Amino acid sequence: MAKKVLFVVTSHDKKGNTGEPTGFYLGEVSHPWEVLHNAGYDIDFVSPEGGKAPVDGFDLTDPVNKAFWENKEYRHKIENTKKPEEVNPADYSAVFYAGGHGAMWDFADNKALAAIAAKIYEAGGIVGAVCHGPAGLVNIKLSDGSYLVSNKKVNAFTNEEEIAVKMDKEVPFALENKLIEHGAKFEKSGLWQPHVTVDGRLVTGQNPQSAKGVGEAILKLLK
Repeated sequence: MAKKVLFVVTSHDKKGNTGEPTGFYLGEVSHPWEVLHNAGYDIDFVSPEGGKAPVDGFDLTDPVNKAFWENKEYRHKIENTKKPEEVNPADYSAVFYAGGHGAMWDFADNKALAAIAAKIYEAGGIVGAVCHGPAGLVNIKLSDGSYLVSNKKVNAFTNEEEIAVKMDKEVPFALENKLIEHGAKFEKSGLWQPHVTVDGRLVTGQNPQSAKGVGEAILKLLK
């Protein structure tokens, strides 16, 4: 398998009707990136629309965020993401869906991204996601017609966390509920507690606090 990992980030930059900006959550990209990059993995970025990905959670006091943002190669990649049709799934040993509220609007119904992830998974690769990133997992179907998440232990940003950030009325669906509807065995911890779930080659994390742990779990499986 290639020593390459595909990161999926949102193209969506508004929180519903609030008018507030959003995008991918910087720490949910930078922390797994640091783990995998330091282990010698090359990372590419894809988004539903390609091009410059909108960023949220822009905190450069976090040294890992700063290292990612000031890395010329990766700054160029995140500002010039691939379109789904430009991606060859055979090039990657893992795919990772980063969160950020934007993901709730443009991940779940993107059939091209779902097909890429299904191909990577069915070729023996790893699928990972954190926080709102699992929105990209809800509709992935495998070649036997079953949902990827069916009968698997999964976690994601919880209903309680969505209420805590006052976004439960704005998001197009409740992520936790939708995963359960499609057969996931949903796990959760308290608000903002790190929680990483691994079921075979599926790795999910609950919130931004879980991002590094998801990267570490993906790396462990890659090895």
